[in-house]
Amino acid sequence: MKKHNLKEFELSQAYLFYWDKIEKANWFMEKIIETADEDLSSRLVQKLLEDPVTDGGQWDMVANLVGKYGLVPHDLYPDNFSAQNSAKMNWLVTVKLREHALTLRRLAQSQPERLATQKDECLKEIHSLVTIMLGPPPSPKETFHWEYHDADGKFREVYDSPQGFARQASVQLARGDVDPRRMLSLVNDPRNEYGRLLTVDKLGNVVGGRPITYINMDMKTIKAAAIAMLRAGHPVFFGCDVGKFYDAKLGVMDPWLLDIKLGFNTTLRMDKAQRLNTGESSMTHAMVLTGVHVEKGQPVRWRVQNSWGETVGDKGWFVMADKWMDEFTYQVVVDSRFVSKEVRDILNQEPAVLPRWDPMGVLA
Repeated sequence: MKKHNLKEFELSQAYLFYWDKIEKANWFMEKIIETADEDLSSRLVQKLLEDPVTDGGQWDMVANLVGKYGLVPHDLYPDNFSAQNSAKMNWLVTVKLREHALTLRRLAQSQPERLATQKDECLKEIHSLVTIMLGPPPSPKETFHWEYHDADGKFREVYDSPQGFARQASVQLARGDVDPRRMLSLVNDPRNEYGRLLTVDKLGNVVGGRPITYINMDMKTIKAAAIAMLRAGHPVFFGCDVGKFYDAKLGVMDPWLLDIKLGFNTTLRMDKAQRLNTGESSMTHAMVLTGVHVEKGQPVRWRVQNSWGETVGDKGWFVMADKWMDEFTYQVVVDSRFVSKEVRDILNQEPAVLPRWDPMGVLA
């Protein structure tokens, strides 16, 4: 905004959304080919077939898309109906991908030499479907022409490519306290050892891209990193189980929101690890931390911006109790400068591989 002298600015979410669908489709078909020798009813294959082009994702997936395709201003590729209402598009693409999965599995057993050609044909069809519903996006390497009036009413124009625009944005951020290239994911998974690097088998979007990795840490470390980044003036991406103990109308997230004992004469006794192990909880949604209230050095409550529009919460904003964060927050994404060298060094470990159906494999 400062570089272009703008009062407000928005990147095109639809642009990355478009390429995410294409890349997830390609990723899915590659994994279907890799698992062609497994039974169709196997847990892994069924998990791959479950939701191949989900709208959800992880930070590493975003980094892959920006690195390959760049970024564009919202004005150049605005949201259309399907971008804001993706259920029908996802259904159609998923149905076609499941059809293609059966074809690819059959060819892998009978005519493996045809797999590459057939996969390309399948991907062309998916590309066509997504383009019809979202519209053709700007080409990542071709120059776009962006015209706008700045905060002083002066007409300006920019000639750049999506990849070039993304590089410039990264440079501008890196001059401050945050560098997108240094971002890392901290997770709190009490089922697994803290201080370990985790990944999830066959989870990703861009083939050959950055793998999904998590540094498993205690909540004290995670909250300290989030607070440090907020104090530096930057919002924090976080993943949580949004449906637990929240009031969408009031915009409150608090584990004491409901008095289960008073109303039903019982209590909920499972801890965080037990909820993960039994399917009671998982990382279902990503939001943004924009502020924190600290008393005597300890966080009390957090300010959260959701992405569901102004009709949810207080015009899209929520207040999250710190206890809720302990119990139902699983991930924050922070610049590596806000964690210790000991935490950063965990990235050098060989990651422990969780199965594709693990709760940490659910996309926020």
